[in-house]
Amino acid sequence: MAYWLMKSEPDEFSIDDLKRLSQSRWDGVRNYQARNFVRTMEDGDQFLFYHSSCAIPGIAGIGRICSSAYPDPSALDPQSAYFDGKASPSNNPWAAIDVGFVERFRQVLPLPRLKAHPALTELPLVKKGSRLSVMPVSPSQWQAILALAAREATVRPGW
Repeated sequence: MAYWLMKSEPDEFSIDDLKRLSQSRWDGVRNYQARNFVRTMEDGDQFLFYHSSCAIPGIAGIGRICSSAYPDPSALDPQSAYFDGKASPSNNPWAAIDVGFVERFRQVLPLPRLKAHPALTELPLVKKGSRLSVMPVSPSQWQAILALAAREATVRPGW
């Protein structure tokens, strides 16, 4: 099993939306490196659900990958914000994947706490200039984040 971190703006799609739906399509990835990561994901992999571009950016919970990657239908939909006029049914460079809900953290694990954790200095998320929406997480980083989330939940009230 591989581990990932996937970003979404919570006003567009949040961990609570995924919890309500139980399973959904993750689409709209329009960076080639992030797309390549999506293409390597496998059913059963897990990911950290990161809320970005919001009041408190941070990890809000855990999801799982429920499918192999497939051509992103939003690239072909002129009504979609992710429409790509150069994409076609026979040549769609973008990938989507189905994801499922696993857990919502009691407290968002904020970016400053992640940056301050010694075990996470190599996590792409905390490196200057890293803006990918999908990135790998090593098993040791995954464990450090889960331990940090458990500690944060006992220190602060829920959100």
